Parts: sequence; structure tokens; C-alpha cells
Amino acid sequence: MKSIIITGASQGIGRATAELFLATGWTVGLLARSADKLEAIAQTNPNAIVLQADVTDETALADAFSMFVGKVGRLDALFNNAGLFGPAGPIDQVPLTGFDEVMNVNVRGMFIAAQLAFAEMRKQAPQGGRIINNGSLSAHVPREGSVCYTMSKHAITGLTRTLSLDGREHDIACGQIDIGNAATDMVSGLNDALIADGKDPIATMDVNDAARSVLHMAEMPLASNVQFMTVMATKMPFIGRG
Repeated sequence: MKSIIITGASQGIGRATAELFLATGWTVGLLARSADKLEAIAQTNPNAIVLQADVTDETALADAFSMFVGKVGRLDALFNNAGLFGPAGPIDQVPLTGFDEVMNVNVRGMFIAAQLAFAEMRKQAPQGGRIINNGSLSAHVPREGSVCYTMSKHAITGLTRTLSLDGREHDIACGQIDIGNAATDMVSGLNDALIADGKDPIATMDVNDAARSVLHMAEMPLASNVQFMTVMATKMPFIGRG
């Protein structure tokens, strides 16, 4: 039975992915701050392990990874998913506190999780594993007023490329999934706001389509890798933006 830790597993893409991995027989470490939401997922899934931790708390995160590996025996994969959008607007209207919060979660938190996973995968026997970073279409083409989020996701592309290079000799594969407009509570809230302003809602896709894409990446043999995958709502204005 393969094992994976999923950060940001309490809601949205993280939750949908966790539920799919559990349904397909993986042992899943559910990592997020909201213990009650994680318990709700785990109560009907004996292969789920609740790991309550904030990704920005390096001690709590290290303890969570250690507990998971202690119970399961090894870590086959990490879905490095936890993140937030943060304040929207042009750069001169973005408070530094908001910028710091986004960088702390989206960059520092993903760095710490990747660091812990890499270290475990490097030392375990047999050696190796897979790290899947959740990027975004914003890692390629930003929306207006998304300077904090866009900067953070460009940083994740750099993390992905470097981990891919450094992991080769240790059989650690790293890939990035760039997801556009999955129908999560966050996107639904954005659509509600657009409709209230008399604007057209944005095109969305089923969040489970994103989850299935993560599963496909995770189930590849370590000799193969999906380096970058873009999965998005078909009618999103991504191709041809300008």
C-alpha cells in the first residue's frame, strides 16, 4: 500500500484529492490546521491519518511527518498543496502584512514540506519517492490584481525545477500541477461576487478532475515523471490571453 501526505487536505482541491487517494487504497496523511474537518474525512477511512499542523510552523510540520512515517513506515509521495490567494489589487494597494502572509504559506510552507519529504525519501529504503507541487495558471499567466499570489507561484516553479534536478540521484521525482478554476468553495465565492456585481461568472471544472490528475502523476513509476501538467476549465481565457 502506497503512502502520501497531502497538505491543505481539509478543503478544496486538497480534500478532493485526499478522498480520491483513500478510495483507491492509498494511506493518506491528512495535513491541515482544521482538526475537525480532517477528522470528518478520516472517520470513515481507516487508511487516513490526521496530521493537524500549520505548514508555516516548522516544528509542528516536522512532528507531523515524523508521526506519519513512524506509523506507516515510509513516505512514497507528497502533494504539496496548501496555499492561499491573499489580498487582491494593484501593488500599491497591497499591505506588506498581506504579502508576508502569502509568502509565508505559499513559499515558506511549501519549502518546509518539500524539505521534510525530500529528507525522508532520501534516507528510506528503498530510496526515493515523488513530490507534486501545486502551482497555478498564475505561474504562467497572472490575473489582474494578483501580485502576491502570482509571485508565490512563480517561486514554486523554481522549487519544482530544482527539486527535479537535485532528486535525480536519489530516485526522487518532482512535478508540478497547474490547476485552473476548479469548482471549490473559494472559486464559488468569487463567482457569487461577480454575479452580484452584474458580471459573468468564470468558467469552472469539477474539482475531482483536478484530483484525478494528481493521482495520475502520483501513480507513475519513479522511472517516469509528469514534469508539468496544466489542467483547467476548457473555456477559461488562458490560451490567447493578451
